[in-house]
Amino acid sequence: MIKLAMSDKSTTLKGFRDFLPSQMAVRNSVKNICIDAFELFGFQPLETPTLEYASVLKGKNGQEADKLLYTFKDKGDREVGLKYDLTVPTARVLSTYNIALPFKRYQIQPVFRADNTQKGRYREFLQCDIDIFGSSLPNTDAEIIAITYYILSKLNFKKFSIRINSRNVLKQILSASGIEKDQNSILQSLDKFQKIGEDGVKKELNQKGLDSSQIDKLFEYIKTAQPDDYLNKVFENLIDFGIPSSAFTFDPTLVRGLDYYTGPIFETYVEDQNIGSVTGGGRYDNLVKTLGGPDIPAVGTTIGLDRIVDCITELNLLPDLGKTKTKVLIANFGEEKKSIELLSKLRQENIPSFFYPNPEKLGKQIKYADTLGIKFIAIIGPDEAKNKLITIKNLLTGDQKTVNSKQITELLLIS
Repeated sequence: MIKLAMSDKSTTLKGFRDFLPSQMAVRNSVKNICIDAFELFGFQPLETPTLEYASVLKGKNGQEADKLLYTFKDKGDREVGLKYDLTVPTARVLSTYNIALPFKRYQIQPVFRADNTQKGRYREFLQCDIDIFGSSLPNTDAEIIAITYYILSKLNFKKFSIRINSRNVLKQILSASGIEKDQNSILQSLDKFQKIGEDGVKKELNQKGLDSSQIDKLFEYIKTAQPDDYLNKVFENLIDFGIPSSAFTFDPTLVRGLDYYTGPIFETYVEDQNIGSVTGGGRYDNLVKTLGGPDIPAVGTTIGLDRIVDCITELNLLPDLGKTKTKVLIANFGEEKKSIELLSKLRQENIPSFFYPNPEKLGKQIKYADTLGIKFIAIIGPDEAKNKLITIKNLLTGDQKTVNSKQITELLLIS
């Protein structure tokens, strides 16, 4: 038997969390809204293993990302790692299997990063991805952004902005500024613009060897940059998808730090919430080929489910969401056989039901149901059993009535 120190028993590892039923209610609601949206837009589900060969994970997201990988040797002395994101494993899938293209995939699974923890940033979190593989046309970029808008609207977010840029625009800016070497390193510094501001980025670029004239020229070009032809077509397609022009904007300071992006990039920010981006993605046309697979263009985004849940909780965007889906607690009041028969009948009618297993005082059972947020309690005592009736009480209003089995089913179905 393994004995744990008290500190190990009473807490989770830093950056890892437990989710109690009330929290899971929000998480599951968000997941279900996302899945419904994905399938409405024609995406198919995919899952990949938690562990991958370290060689699959390393070198795909950039040096900074490699520092955050959880890697170790397994019992077979193989170098393995916990997945950093869902995009790289999916690219491996496409390099392994003969999948019909275009492939529209969605995937919701935990990922792991040895990151510094802070609000909205964890070491294990649920990533929610959508991607379109097999097309290099702007309408696919636009569709990914359109589904982002659709989901956030369904989740009752009223104030959010989708910021869009392109790696091609950024590379043109760098070249025009006379910066040809170490472009990915320069972009990693520019990626910190939202966090440390213009002065902070300039200081870091100076430390990387750029002189003041190059830095000034770089920011001059950034401030006057315009979308390229491809991005303008994406914007046109967004309007065609019914996305209002006020919902998205061209932001030449947007970089996204992952090295595999090759074209448009985009992030979504919720206003009045200092939590960073809640979605982020872009086009990555070379990643599948990099993993040894065919040359397949791709575009996708991550829906930051954990950050979105945090925002929903803080802003109370799902006020009518109950603690539980259980609609009725059937009390244990001396007629176990009749109570279980009622339980079975209600479940056959798809009414979420719960039989209290212990024959305890009715007041305690009512208090228990109220604690869980169960709206109704059904009671079959000796008198009810004799007359083939059930007493049903609404714990929210206090209303109580005695009904037969058909009437209780009808009452619960409409409540």
